[in-house]
Amino acid sequence: MLQTIEVEIDYDGIVHPIESNDKLPAGRAFLTLLEPPSNETAFLSERALAEDWLKPEEDEAWEHLQLVK
Repeated sequence: MLQTIEVEIDYDGIVHPIESNDKLPAGRAFLTLLEPPSNETAFLSERALAEDWLKPEEDEAWEHLQLVK
């Protein structure tokens, strides 16, 4: 039976299942490499930067650039 499991491959070539409960079965497999999203770097940094972006002092610091309503 064929089964598809979504995985990520780290920079050392180690394969990690996306779902934490997926266990890679022993045996042989075909690997299809997918093109990364063009803005993958932005996605990876967004979570880390969100902590700073969402602080009230950030809103205050940029308030002078907001359009007047």
